[in-house]
Amino acid sequence: MKLLEGKVALITGATRGIGKAIAEVFVQHGAKVAFTYAGSVDKAKELEAALSSVTQIKGYQSDASDYDAAQKLVDDVMTEFGQIDILVNNAGITRDNLLLRMSKEDWDAVMSINLDSVFNLTKAVIKPMMKAKSGSIINMTSVVGISGNAGQANYAASKAGVIGFSKSVALELGSRNIRCNAIAPGFIETEMTSVLDEKRIQEWRDSIPMKRLGNTLDVANACVFLGSDMAAYISGQTLNVDGAMLT
Repeated sequence: MKLLEGKVALITGATRGIGKAIAEVFVQHGAKVAFTYAGSVDKAKELEAALSSVTQIKGYQSDASDYDAAQKLVDDVMTEFGQIDILVNNAGITRDNLLLRMSKEDWDAVMSINLDSVFNLTKAVIKPMMKAKSGSIINMTSVVGISGNAGQANYAASKAGVIGFSKSVALELGSRNIRCNAIAPGFIETEMTSVLDEKRIQEWRDSIPMKRLGNTLDVANACVFLGSDMAAYISGQTLNVDGAMLT
């Protein structure tokens, strides 16, 4: 069963990792996909080529942390696709360091990409969603935004902000039939984790009740559910995808 048939999704940061998996699974479930990328034109073209035979898909080089660029992006997607039913705010970065050593630049960069971008895209997309009287906004947070983590004060603060933002948007837009939820991934196997020491990864596995790291498909499937009509009465929630790590 294709859960997203007839829907158009806008996904930020979709040329690798979790974002790419979301785009691929959304297409499998019948969605048309617009996605953003920051720098890698080649990866964007590869994703378009891989999925264009299945559905309408288009990449947009856009900086989600730029307010005006976010508005132009939504305008361009509406012109090309005619609607936006699902927004996935996935773009994010880390600039880890102990607070004592953290620079103002690293704090600002993480807040800009991880939190400002969520505001920018959500602000831009709610007008067409309100006109359609329907929409699902999915914001990528992290278990670190719930638990905190030493050496990630900037990242944890940005992701905690995403949770509060999502709850507030759900309250504001619920009467317009627009839902807003957050997904909090735990330790997920991506390109970033592949370069880590195996001993460290094993320590993570041992700390997780399900005794494995998550994969990008685990997160993408959660996005499919929240973007679909199966989640029509779910809003303002944070869904942990973490193998019971924070239970």
